[in-house]
Amino acid sequence: MPKPTHLRLSVAQLTVHPDPGDTAALRDNGEQIRRLMQEAHTAGARLLHLPEGALTCPDKKIMSSTGPDNVGPADWDRADWTTLAEELEAIKVLAGELRLWTVLGSLHPLTPPRRPHLSLYVISDDGAIATRYDERMLSNTKVSHMYTPGSAPITFTVDGVRFGCALGMEAAFPEVFLEYERLDVDCVLFSTHGPGTPTNNGPFALQSQALAAANSYWVSYAGTAQDAPNAASGVITPNGDWLTRCPPDPVPAITTANLDLTTENYARPWRRVARSGLYAQYQAVNDPRSLDRARI
Repeated sequence: MPKPTHLRLSVAQLTVHPDPGDTAALRDNGEQIRRLMQEAHTAGARLLHLPEGALTCPDKKIMSSTGPDNVGPADWDRADWTTLAEELEAIKVLAGELRLWTVLGSLHPLTPPRRPHLSLYVISDDGAIATRYDERMLSNTKVSHMYTPGSAPITFTVDGVRFGCALGMEAAFPEVFLEYERLDVDCVLFSTHGPGTPTNNGPFALQSQALAAANSYWVSYAGTAQDAPNAASGVITPNGDWLTRCPPDPVPAITTANLDLTTENYARPWRRVARSGLYAQYQAVNDPRSLDRARI
């Protein structure tokens, strides 16, 4: 099967709400997502990528059973699991109607008393959940008080283009992205909730640029509308440059671009050769001038 030449991708930022027990907020999140899905469809996208916590982004103090003045074990009985399931089902139905792959952040409940996963649901263009990615490299608070970590990378393919998923703070862990390079993805969808401040312009966005360049693949960066003034959502090329970004305004928005897969990528195959043990035959392991590191 010939390699595809391009895929049209929309990436979003939207206003996330911090209380999974707030039914009205969950309904609002679902409506925001479906509006953005319609916009992506109008823009001709085959896939819409949304941020961490798109359906709900639980705040550690709101969820704390000993809060709100300190952070303790999360009380997941306060979550409105019924409404979360209903909103996800409505999104699935619309994805099928629009023939639009949709990737969004939410919670995935496990068998009690286990804590839920913090997840990215991958909904196919026929309205079914194709797979799900669960954040693996959790923050100290997340793993201590809130979530069960995931255990595996996931990949999926749309029109011949291979995607991987990352979540939360995983831009701070290059090994997650290197693993996806070994799995031969064309693009990593990284969904996050920040952080960003006016002085650092969003460290995860900067790290995403570096990771795209280091691994020579596309990275889609989806953050929240609240964080857009510091790090707006956008698409990063395999050279580490921003191809397109949402407006740096704290409002829901999408931006859409074609992932051009026609350009020959020489850096990526060379790095694989370099990691294969290539250099051993050229090293001077027995040369005394090489071994003496205190000599001019």
